[in-house]
Amino acid sequence: MSSPKKILIVSYYWPPAGGPGVQRWLKFVKYLPDFGYEPHVYIPENPTYPLLDEKLLSEVSEKAIIVKNKIFEPYGFASVFSKKKTKDISSGIIPNKKKQSFVEKAMLWIRGNIFIPDARIFWVKPSILFLRKYLVENNIDTVITTGPPHSLHLIGLQLKKEMHINWITDFRDPWTTIGYHKELKLSNWAAKTHKKLEKEVLNSCDSIIVTSPTTKKEFEAITLKPISVITNGYDEEKTIKRDRDEKFTLAHIGSLLSERNPLILWRVLNELVAENALFASHFEIKLIGAVSNEVVSSIKEHGLEKYMNLMGYVSHETALQEQKSSQILLLIEINSPETKCIIPGKLFEYIVSERPILALGPVGADFEEIIKSTNTGVFFTYNEKEALKSQISIYFESFLMKNLSVHAVGLQKYSRKSLTGDLARLLNSDS
Repeated sequence: MSSPKKILIVSYYWPPAGGPGVQRWLKFVKYLPDFGYEPHVYIPENPTYPLLDEKLLSEVSEKAIIVKNKIFEPYGFASVFSKKKTKDISSGIIPNKKKQSFVEKAMLWIRGNIFIPDARIFWVKPSILFLRKYLVENNIDTVITTGPPHSLHLIGLQLKKEMHINWITDFRDPWTTIGYHKELKLSNWAAKTHKKLEKEVLNSCDSIIVTSPTTKKEFEAITLKPISVITNGYDEEKTIKRDRDEKFTLAHIGSLLSERNPLILWRVLNELVAENALFASHFEIKLIGAVSNEVVSSIKEHGLEKYMNLMGYVSHETALQEQKSSQILLLIEINSPETKCIIPGKLFEYIVSERPILALGPVGADFEEIIKSTNTGVFFTYNEKEALKSQISIYFESFLMKNLSVHAVGLQKYSRKSLTGDLARLLNSDS
């Protein structure tokens, strides 16, 4: 029997980090040994994670070799001035332009113009020094860098220049076209520097992995390097069985950012509550995760405060339980051409939750096709108010008749093990 092939994964997010960024490579690493690979995972020793989920530590594969090195985190220093604002910006919650304080404006300007490509840039040089030696000592010639933070790709870039390695870049999100990029108050010089680094990374690596067809198309305009789409997925999670909510709950799991504020949905729910007393007596909005003040204010302005259940951040295990007990699962994406490429990681956990998905997003959103092809819900654009209202009414009638259900098809290709098989085939073809 041949010995497993060694690969090194460079990742910032790793347990005990919480949130969606940690799930992708935690699960790839879990299944890579089944395909003949020995994963070495290089992570920061003392990171400043905006979200923590200690329970995820138990999910780290025993076959993974975890390698740590210290990192200098400017967010830790900035939190002396404003801990909450620092945490929000670090986790992607950018305040509404009109309501930004001087401190928030200054932090955003520094984030976009000083820390290029991001605030983890200070980990690049020490990581290169450390990994030069580590790769040689452990006879590893395949390196995968995953971002954001995209500064991690600069580690791979320098190692590629200095050593004979096979370097694969994994983009969980785009770089310069991601929704919040334009909110960073970039100078012309900073914007050009981001673009230059993005182009250099894309043209220097051996191959590229992205999570959506739109990102693949965007990158194909920048590079001729091979690009593979490997989406996020779902795992066979063991959760405690819970009964369905007694209320007609519309649940959103994950961050609801200032820009991801579905005013059309709040208007529709306001009308349904006003027009239908039975609906009003059963209805509840369940929000799990970080929710911006702007979203909460909008819900209150639409007269829905008494129906709002703000649960805050919960463990991944609890989030899965809440998904399965909710009546309807909300999937909300920003109404912008830049977000067409975003396929939220939670979609794949949604599609195996056996609950209907009610999705809002931009015209041409990549995740629309996944919802339709798996028969797991309905998708609306932001100009389909009456159709959205009608669908919620249909779901409510099914809820009253106790037959609100979903009959999913074609889910297996989105399982984490199946997707790791796709990754293994890519690694085999590159070796």
